[in-house]
Amino acid sequence: MKTSKFLTALVCMFALAFTSCQDEIDSENGDNPNTNSANSTTASNLERSAMYDGSFDDFLDGMSCSSVLLPVTATVNNTQVTLISESDYSLVLDIIGEFTNDDDSVVFQFPITVRLSNYTEVIVTNQSEFDELMEACETAEDEAESAINCLDIDFPITILTYDANIEQTGSVVIESEQQLYAYMNNFDDAAFFSVNYPITATLNSDTVVEITSDADLEAQIIECIAMDDDMEDAEDQAEDIESILIEGVYTIDAFVTAGVDTANEFSDYTLNFANDLTITAVHTTNSAISEVNGTYEVASELDVFISLTFSENANFELLNNTWEVTSYSENTISLQSTTNAAVTLVLAQI
Repeated sequence: MKTSKFLTALVCMFALAFTSCQDEIDSENGDNPNTNSANSTTASNLERSAMYDGSFDDFLDGMSCSSVLLPVTATVNNTQVTLISESDYSLVLDIIGEFTNDDDSVVFQFPITVRLSNYTEVIVTNQSEFDELMEACETAEDEAESAINCLDIDFPITILTYDANIEQTGSVVIESEQQLYAYMNNFDDAAFFSVNYPITATLNSDTVVEITSDADLEAQIIECIAMDDDMEDAEDQAEDIESILIEGVYTIDAFVTAGVDTANEFSDYTLNFANDLTITAVHTTNSAISEVNGTYEVASELDVFISLTFSENANFELLNNTWEVTSYSENTISLQSTTNAAVTLVLAQI
């Protein structure tokens, strides 16, 4: 019963912004920008974009709806670490990044304190409660009630308030995300509001846009969420490609520069990609010829990229580049240079 009550409380905390754990009232959001109610789409967009963003430590807790407050002790891949400040995150990242094809695990030493998307802090006393928290977060994400992390409103902004007769009753200057979240979360069900546009916001951490209306805000959110989804898809593809590389042995099937294929210069070599991000090129017909060593990295943005770095061999140094993955399967990986689209490379698994 205690665990059940813990989950119920968490679900209510995550859902509070949108349901208040009570019956919803009809939302009003007509053509008049002053008719935004507490349950309108604009209210939801503002509140979700102002929620606490816990995604910065996802490598630690595996969920963006919360973050773990430091200090904390955890066992990461059988190695115990104590994190005192955010500078200690590198301890975890180094352990997780040591190998690319292992199953990483983080087990906390309970109790721990986490900050939720509504800025409240809760003490999690055991793994079962932590699992309940993760379940509540996944439910919020599935029901589109989680934080919108791809749009950061630039503050201050001004919100105008109105009564039921659409007479302006005042205004408030909002200085921060937490203040905006609290304001929208506690907005009077009988009152109405409008945002004093234009405002500016930063999308996906790098693009600043001017927003001129509620409809514009909605459109920008839809666009940035779609981009977020594409980036997540690319991240999943990068993990797939990493696994394919490590599990196989490859030959260079094509290396085209300015229309000329010089793959035959590498025909006597196979490429072995290790899970420690090193590559070894082995001569298959003459063991007296030294191996060629290099490193690789698989990364993603909207697309997937493979960076290759070889040294001490002029032919293989020609492959030193950041390559965009244009297609891949279990058998072949096709790449295109990010600096010269006329340069392509195809790796074939033997």
